Formats: sequence, C-alpha cells, structure tokens
Amino acid sequence: MKIATWNVERLKHKSALGEMRRICEELNADILVLTETDLRLHPDYRCAYHTPLLFEHKLLYYKPTENRVSIFTNYPCVSSYTIYDADTSLCVELKTEIGDLLVYGTIIGIYGNRHPNFKQDLEKQVNDLKRLSSFGKPLCIIGDYSLSFSDNWYFTNYGRETLLRSFQENHLRLLTADVKECIDHIAVSENFVGSRKITIREWNLDKSLSDHKGIIVNF
Repeated sequence: MKIATWNVERLKHKSALGEMRRICEELNADILVLTETDLRLHPDYRCAYHTPLLFEHKLLYYKPTENRVSIFTNYPCVSSYTIYDADTSLCVELKTEIGDLLVYGTIIGIYGNRHPNFKQDLEKQVNDLKRLSSFGKPLCIIGDYSLSFSDNWYFTNYGRETLLRSFQENHLRLLTADVKECIDHIAVSENFVGSRKITIREWNLDKSLSDHKGIIVNF
C-alpha cells in the first residue's frame, strides 16, 4: 500500500499546477492527502473528500477554491466520522485490500507551532485520536503536523512529546519519524502495518513547487 501527503502552500505556484497534478498522479498512491490545498488541484482518483471551502466562511483572504485538507483515493468509503475541527481535518473509513482503515487527514496548528492556537489544536486532535482509536479499527493520521521529529529543524518539545505519547497510547507507528527536515507525516496503527517492509520517498526537495516536501510511504 502507498500512502502520500503534500502541503501545496495554497497553490502559490499555481503556474505549475499542471506539473503538480502530474506529480500527484504519477505517485500512484492508494491514499493521497493534500493540505493547504485548492480544488483546482484535483488528481485523477475515483473518490475525493474535502474539508469545506474557506471562502464560504467569509474568510475572504482565501481564494474561492481553497480548502485545508483533501483526501484522494480509489478505495470506497465505508463511513465518515465527526471530528473536532471540520474546517481543518476530516476522517473517512476506507475499505482496502488489507482491511478497513480510518484515515484522519489534518493540519495541526494552521498558524505554526509557535502560535498560541497550536497547543489547543494539538490537544483537541489528540482527543480525536483517542476517540477514534476506541472504535477498535486501524487508524492513519496523515498531513501537516507542524513538527519535525528527527532533527532541530522545526519543533516544540511539548508538541513532540504530546504526539509521541498519543501514538504510543493508541498503538500508532510514526512511519516518517526519521525523515530529516520534514513536518508532514504519516502514522498508522501498528497492527495494520504489521511486519511489512517500509520504504519512503520524498519529492519537491528544492521547495520550488511549495514550501513543503512531499512524502510517500510504501508497505
């Protein structure tokens, strides 16, 4: 299974929209989560799930086509789940060849990890994870965590400790923990990954298409 995520920086490089779409499609990911995204970037998948358009909330500094998180997949959706902040996260249950998987696509702290909002947002999303894990189904939390885990590039001690403790308590494995200069991550329930070999690949390393690298895991 291939799971990928990319923060596309609100399509600030919209002149490269065609190239960005090509990259997304060539990944051939089973599940692709785009953050800080825009409905104009719509790779060819059978199913797509989106947080609401921000312009509809009279947030007029956003373009009419902007939303925060989109999940693209060819897997059918079994159900969707209520979460703390529907503008910034969404959770759908997908029927995969390995078994059903709850995919929680998110941005943790839309203003970065130094803003006072970050701690509150993180704590409420951790509560989401605890509640979703209580259903006894495998879970994937994927998107922009606003934290690196393997270096001093961009993190807070509180943020790291809180998330890693939550992952341990809910039996999630942070597959991207060792990737340098990376704040976009993929964590999956340990019993879903099992003993499968994991490979990781990144793209947009020069940050020319957005200010984030993209990352894909294959297991």
